[in-house]
Amino acid sequence: MTIVTYPRDLQYTREHEWARLEGDVIRVGITAYAVQQLGDVTLVDMPAPGEDVQAHERFGDIESVKTVSELFAPVSGEVVDVNAELESSPELVNEGPYEDGWLVTIRPSDEGELDGLMDAAKYEEYLGTLDG
Repeated sequence: MTIVTYPRDLQYTREHEWARLEGDVIRVGITAYAVQQLGDVTLVDMPAPGEDVQAHERFGDIESVKTVSELFAPVSGEVVDVNAELESSPELVNEGPYEDGWLVTIRPSDEGELDGLMDAAKYEEYLGTLDG
């Protein structure tokens, strides 16, 4: 098995989303672990800008050749932007889940919700409990 390290500047959810604070918004994507589990991504269904999302609740779906998985918001707030490139190129999620494969940006209603997420070390520890 390939050893994957996770970016240290991100926060992580148990549902395998990542969150990065960028000014007054939080950029959200899925982790390399999620990408590995999904296989080749074929479609990403996300909310429209202006929609409200709730922490740890479904905000969209991601489809792959293997399955359809729900996407969960790491924080509550308003969707500010969606990665429109994914509409025509969903494979960007596979190619760079932390770069061009990001999903949405959210203006959080409570930035403190980030404190409830895992840092990279805790996320890696959590993943160890899933494989074992």
